[in-house]
Amino acid sequence: MKKRIRLGFNIDHVATVRNARGDDYPSPLRAAMIAQNNGADSITVHLREDRRHIRDHDLIELKRKIKIPLNLEMALTPEMLKIALKLKPKYVCIVPEKRKEVTTEGGLNLNYKKDYLKKVIHLLKKKNIKVSLFIEPDLKTVHLA
Repeated sequence: MKKRIRLGFNIDHVATVRNARGDDYPSPLRAAMIAQNNGADSITVHLREDRRHIRDHDLIELKRKIKIPLNLEMALTPEMLKIALKLKPKYVCIVPEKRKEVTTEGGLNLNYKKDYLKKVIHLLKKKNIKVSLFIEPDLKTVHLA
């Protein structure tokens, strides 16, 4: 049996448009439901510290209503860890986050807060959350990961 390519659908920019409008349209949940109903295998969201895309209430709605796995992208902070442990998404991708960037611009510095990173990964895995890291595509970083 052949394995098929899986599609994870990111709805961050649907939330960005909604937030720019100052309204509840377009709905990130509706976008996720459309993606799910048309064959997406997972929904990806990045809960940034400044909440410029997805907001906390979006996460709660998504977790309650979608039937496919949720992939939460998050910064390596105590606040985001607390949210992830409470929400229990299927996947967490730990990403670097800088306040002034428009979108994620590079990979994690795996030497920065190395012990805390290990602790976070351990805590997430204890809750049966699969963990990935957003890293630079170079051999040294890949081996370090």
